Amino acid sequence: MHNQGLVVALSLLAALAFASSSVLKHASAGHAPDAQNLHPGRLARFIVATLAHPLWLFAIACDVAGLALQIIALHLGALAIVQPLLISGLLFALILRRLQSHHHVARRQLGWALVLAGALGAFLALAAPAVPATNGEGADRLPAVTAAITGAALALVCIGLGRRQRSRGRAAALLGIAVGVIYAATAALLKALTDIAAAHGLLHLLVSWQLYVVVVVGAAGLLLNQLAFQAGPIAAGLAATAAIDPLLSIVIGVLIYDERLSRGPGGGVVLVGLVLTLGLAVVQLARTTDETAVAGEDNAARSPSRPEEG
Repeated sequence: MHNQGLVVALSLLAALAFASSSVLKHASAGHAPDAQNLHPGRLARFIVATLAHPLWLFAIACDVAGLALQIIALHLGALAIVQPLLISGLLFALILRRLQSHHHVARRQLGWALVLAGALGAFLALAAPAVPATNGEGADRLPAVTAAITGAALALVCIGLGRRQRSRGRAAALLGIAVGVIYAATAALLKALTDIAAAHGLLHLLVSWQLYVVVVVGAAGLLLNQLAFQAGPIAAGLAATAAIDPLLSIVIGVLIYDERLSRGPGGGVVLVGLVLTLGLAVVQLARTTDETAVAGEDNAARSPSRPEEG
């Protein structure tokens, strides 16, 4: 029991560290040159400005701290306990962002964030793989190629649609979905690397194509995440990423690594219901963040002497 309490505390601290990183990255994105049109020149200036910005560098330090805490928590406790608790990072990020920008937490926004966190935590607990891959041969090649093509197409469609959105909330949410797809792909590649290291040793990683692909895909994920933060409110983009990443990771585990989900009778119906709830929560968070932004603009218009709040 004492150990479980420590695991919970470490998991919540990791979630807080990841949330702090997200808030800092969102603030950093607001200071970088606009790159939403994805023009190569603007993207280059955006990348240079981001890499040199102290808030982004501090955010990376928070990521490292959060990852260290997560690793310790996973070492001491069960995956089914640690991963759902990390979802609380969405709530932490929303509260920290509101405190940082001196806005109150909108009741509807916080409510939908709670719904998303609860549904996602329940999904991860219910869908935790009961049986890992049944052999040491690694990923199934055909499903892996199919998933890679499908994921790339989905990410590109979301990026294209996000660029055409007038709603900042919907734009951030669509880019957040693309980020979630890339993060899930990165997790799958990291699993492939651990399989290679276990089977052939660490030195074999240097000649594996997965190592170099994960570097490229990981860098693309970091860039797109910053663009999502620049596109709109943190709640919309972060909520979409938080929902899509674990869902796709579980799908990849089932289709490519032959994992089986631990669910009893009727579990499939519950999982479908939770997925629908997640989708509704992401849509509503994007909508409520837009409504909050419009309300803020209206208040600023009525009070011209008051400085505009960011």
